[in-house]
Amino acid sequence: MFRLAASSGQDDRSPADKSNRQFAVGLARAAAGAVLFALPMIMTMEMWFLGFTIARIKLALLLALNFPLLVGLSHYFGFEETFRLKEDLLDACVAYGVGFITSVAGLLVLGIIDPGMSADEIVGKVAIQTVPASLGALLAQSQLGQVDEEDGERKHPLNYGGVLFIMIAGSLFLSLNLAPTEEIILIAFRMTIWHALILIGLSLAGMHGFVYTFKFRGQTDVPPGTPTWSLFVRFTVVGYVLALLVSLLMLWIFGRVENTSYSEIVMITVVLGFPAAIGAASARLIL
Repeated sequence: MFRLAASSGQDDRSPADKSNRQFAVGLARAAAGAVLFALPMIMTMEMWFLGFTIARIKLALLLALNFPLLVGLSHYFGFEETFRLKEDLLDACVAYGVGFITSVAGLLVLGIIDPGMSADEIVGKVAIQTVPASLGALLAQSQLGQVDEEDGERKHPLNYGGVLFIMIAGSLFLSLNLAPTEEIILIAFRMTIWHALILIGLSLAGMHGFVYTFKFRGQTDVPPGTPTWSLFVRFTVVGYVLALLVSLLMLWIFGRVENTSYSEIVMITVVLGFPAAIGAASARLIL
């Protein structure tokens, strides 16, 4: 765990010293990844209030759903190559621990939590920030780590199910940052059905472009002779549906669809589904 890319020079340090240094560097890298992912939410006022007002059952559900997501991400992009479920579970627990500590430190430094607050408020604010922070901690190796030949030859290639899983993670990454904001609701209320239809079209076009047209690094390999319509249906359309479902889940968890009509819920979901779709399509780039 917390592997550091091997250096090419002669190293006379003992194995214990090397292991301790690698562990320390890995922890520092994980903390940096946690800050990178969580900072936008730590400095967002809506998240401060949500930590206090969100229903505790919904907060527990968010934390519970995040754990299998961390396990899956560890399998594909974690601290190092893993070969057993036990190793992925351990990496997920370490990511949660680093995310928790980073969230507490960030909230304390910025004065968002203080000893005068109730324990319930402090726990809520820290817990809700731990989700993005834990994602960043786990993905620190792929985001911030050095790249060597071993990194490029992972033994867990992405099959169709794996690609869809990574799309879910990418859509969660962006929708988690935007779902609590008032701007999403305001945009949805200002839009007409024609705006929504155009936004759906742009979401689908953007997803397909990111994955198969723009030739970005990390894009999904297309088998020779695969029809364009098959790619569009199997990846773009299915990915967009998953992005909408993730968006709806985030809106529900953060209480953005309570006392709202079905038509308004659809409109809000379509609005949040746009960044979620871009996150799903670019997941191979940002993860």
